[in-house]
Amino acid sequence: MFASARAFQQTATLKALLQQPARWYAEKNILKLKERGFIQDVFPAETIDKARSMLGSTSQTVYAGFDPTANSLHVGNLLVLIGLLHTQRAGHQPIALVGGATGLIGDPSGRKTERQLLETETVEHNVSCITRQIEKIFTNHERFFWEKSGSLKPVIVVNNADWYRQYSFVDFMANVGRYFRMGAMLSRSSVQTRLTSETGMSFTEFSYQLFQAYDWLHLLRLHDCRFQLGGSDQMGNIMSGQELISRTESKEVFGLTLPLITNEEGDKFGKSAGNAVWLSDERTSPYAMYQFFVRTPDSEVDKLLRLLTFLPVQKIEQVMARHRRTPELWEAQKLLAGELTKLVHGEEGLQKAMGISKALYNGDLSMLALLEVKDIAQSFGGAPLCEILPEPGMTVLDVALRARCFPSRTDAERIIGAGGFSINLKKAKNPAEVVSPSVHILSNKISLLRVGKRNYYIIKWLL
Repeated sequence: MFASARAFQQTATLKALLQQPARWYAEKNILKLKERGFIQDVFPAETIDKARSMLGSTSQTVYAGFDPTANSLHVGNLLVLIGLLHTQRAGHQPIALVGGATGLIGDPSGRKTERQLLETETVEHNVSCITRQIEKIFTNHERFFWEKSGSLKPVIVVNNADWYRQYSFVDFMANVGRYFRMGAMLSRSSVQTRLTSETGMSFTEFSYQLFQAYDWLHLLRLHDCRFQLGGSDQMGNIMSGQELISRTESKEVFGLTLPLITNEEGDKFGKSAGNAVWLSDERTSPYAMYQFFVRTPDSEVDKLLRLLTFLPVQKIEQVMARHRRTPELWEAQKLLAGELTKLVHGEEGLQKAMGISKALYNGDLSMLALLEVKDIAQSFGGAPLCEILPEPGMTVLDVALRARCFPSRTDAERIIGAGGFSINLKKAKNPAEVVSPSVHILSNKISLLRVGKRNYYIIKWLL
């Protein structure tokens, strides 16, 4: 199912295909990963044919790891998650490893400085949150995106803290560390980059590759896991795992790397300017995620549709052809946003996101009136919330000042009079206008204030 761009140029023989059940063969065709540019490399390179043969003939176990450095994954993790979903769709067994132990160490890959040390209780909480998140995404996939007969093999989520508890430091170094060679460890690009930097690299970070390598060995012994999936920045850690297994076991294992997605500025996908777009609806609302993908540049949307959705390539090409004729409709971006919001937040989350979008851009307030204060606050980037007890004769100016929309009364009168202030998406140009529940307050006792085009404030009326 997976192979590098070079490997995909070599198609399987008709004899091998005919040996597979009809359902398996159909699923292989649906994936069309060659056309998606999904796999960047296979390691070891000389075993490409063997890896392709194993993935195309028998059910395999494939794992990918996630470090619990926060209580949520972010959109930069989506490609690896979707990679695991692709393996599941092809009949393989996916394993998601959440690093309750390695999260205390910190992966140096792609970093210029050492990660801040997390407390054990924080890591355990993050592991619990991320585990539920992964399970929810796999459930959403099967519920909304799996249209074929037959059930999928349920994802196995494991925590590597469960097996490191049995090891003392001395035992681990004696039983595992003995198989590593300093020359190979020092040659890793993640190590070389840090060694030549001003901050250098701690032994803690240097040891990370030992632990990720042993994770794979443990999963091989327990689940016969022959394949590891990761971003291209994980190649060094994957190589360490393969080398450890080659010295301790008689089984061949294979690493599959995915392309690293960056934005136009070269930043990691979803982490521009340090503002991650989280997969948790408590940190990034479904609306905010939807809008993040709607704002995808035209130059990137074709690639992201191929990498991050399960849509057939033919449909993507048709959508892109229409998009190029009428880019102002944003059809491709809306399709991308809809598919990913539904995968992460389900149908209900997608409907909320689309409803708020409709309310904002078409002036339809019916959806806003159905939302709770928390949903609206999250959807508008953490807009300030102010609770107000209505008073007789309260004016538009009074409300704006109570909500601290303006630094001064003079600014408020000037901007409101110039048409730069709105209540519930309708311009309020008269500062002296008296607030009326039927005009200025939604049925859920909320008013959404806006200054200019982007600055929102939320009023919760204590009625």
